[in-house]
Amino acid sequence: MKSMWWKYLSIIIMIYVILMGFLYQAPRLDILNETIRAVHFHVPMWFGMIILLTFSLVYSVMFLLWGRLEHDLIAVETANIGILFGILGLLTGSIWAKYTWGSWWNGDPKQNMAAICMLIYLAYSVLRSSIDDLEKRGRISAVYNIFAFFAIFPLLYIIPRLTDSLHPSNGGNEGFVVYDMNSNLRIVFYPAVIAFTILGLWIASLRVRIRTIEYKLLKLI
Repeated sequence: MKSMWWKYLSIIIMIYVILMGFLYQAPRLDILNETIRAVHFHVPMWFGMIILLTFSLVYSVMFLLWGRLEHDLIAVETANIGILFGILGLLTGSIWAKYTWGSWWNGDPKQNMAAICMLIYLAYSVLRSSIDDLEKRGRISAVYNIFAFFAIFPLLYIIPRLTDSLHPSNGGNEGFVVYDMNSNLRIVFYPAVIAFTILGLWIASLRVRIRTIEYKLLKLI
């Protein structure tokens, strides 16, 4: 029961985020208006994605160093949930864009770069499914995973800042802190980051346990 506390914590915080995210008094900002509530779901999903993909990177390196299949399982499952969060981030961002920028997809540099990031990681999943040998699959996909992770930073944080962009803090635009990242936003936003991150790790841990049982039944580990 003691090991379950962080799971209960994620449920409690997530309930808080959902209720407060939709019911609290949002700051009145030009153009954004009530759509500012999306910041509590869209952005924390990306934070969760980065954290999960960081776990995946670490365990890919560990697999290359020690060759333990358990490390490869953790690497792939944290990557899978990271990809899920990234896709959900794209979808929530598209919905937000529709009601603030007037279109589901505006060709904004950060939108395009985020989509490319997801395609790179989807290719990681395709690569793994194309190799049958466990050891070879683990090593090749681990190397790919390392390069994919370090592609995130130029794609999401450098290139959008070098061109015109509708996103805050990109292309010369001011960030939310300058607009009105006031206490009403912070008391929901930061718990949302924690909630999505813990939830992602929880789901990944469940998938790792399922895959581990499958491997043991097949006498692979």
